[in-house]
Amino acid sequence: MPTTTWNRHHILSLADFTTTEYDTVLQTAASFQEVLSRRTKKVPTLQGQVVANLFFESSTRTRSSFELAAKRLSADTLNFAAATSSMTKGETILDTAKTYLAMGTDIMVVRHREAGVPNAIAAEMDRLGVKVSVLNAGDGQHEHPSQALLDLFTITTLIDPDHPRLELLKGKKIAIIGDILHSRVARSNIWSLIASGAEVHLAAPPTLLPKLFAEYILEETEGQEAAGEKSILSSLSPNQQLFIHWQLEPALQNADFVMTLRLQKERMTAHLLPSLREYHQLFGITRAKLQLCKPNVKVLHPGPVNRGVEISSDLMDDPEFSLIQSQVTSGVAVRMALLYLIGSGKV
Repeated sequence: MPTTTWNRHHILSLADFTTTEYDTVLQTAASFQEVLSRRTKKVPTLQGQVVANLFFESSTRTRSSFELAAKRLSADTLNFAAATSSMTKGETILDTAKTYLAMGTDIMVVRHREAGVPNAIAAEMDRLGVKVSVLNAGDGQHEHPSQALLDLFTITTLIDPDHPRLELLKGKKIAIIGDILHSRVARSNIWSLIASGAEVHLAAPPTLLPKLFAEYILEETEGQEAAGEKSILSSLSPNQQLFIHWQLEPALQNADFVMTLRLQKERMTAHLLPSLREYHQLFGITRAKLQLCKPNVKVLHPGPVNRGVEISSDLMDDPEFSLIQSQVTSGVAVRMALLYLIGSGKV
């Protein structure tokens, strides 16, 4: 494992991640990926610790990979389901978290449809003076750090399997296409990709990508710096690396990687699109549209996928272009790395 000291107690956002932290995650994940390729895939790193998956929102990939990651590290796991919990009887989120604390939980992996819930739980743990770490597994339209980190790991290991690192993406053109307005994945990916020195192009219909989105990102960056949080972004200019398009073609032109995002209909409170068929015609990723990109372009999608809407079904299943299954596989190694980094100091 990398010997770099890890000082971050919680992982709630990538907005203030440093280059060293990114590289530590990538290199640690690479070590665990090697472990996962062995016949015996389990290591005793977190033996005796308890990881509670507090998922107040439905999930398949994130929840399953965090559970598997914890078990591969020999931790005990507790899985929370809101529909069958005491929250149906009026228990609050913080009281639920404190119930798991009383059971001896060391790490809480939190997912919620409202932004800020993982931060609130982390603040409560800190107030109580306990050594419980909180890992944000997706909160509302805020962030999804582990998804962006596994996307980063998937891309960098494709470029250099033996030594994935942030600098490999410097100067690369990466297009993010789809429902950016409602996407926590897009926000976390923007932080990591800008930090890498990549050129990030966002493309979506105006209703899903407001003109002020770039200003919102810049304001959030300035807010981090005003709060005294040191960030890799402080030495970069998002305006020179972040581009917004309301047509697909300029975003795809000479792109090295294309990330397409799910239309999050459950978060849409208005009719933002004429039809799914029209969206696919204008912004759906197909083989024909990839002709605009570089010849060796690769396509990513965080899942779940609406086949035939965000991406054509045949392209999604084509290993020559699609990294979607690689993303799922990378998720276990990256989440093992995150649990290891915030949990190894507790033993």
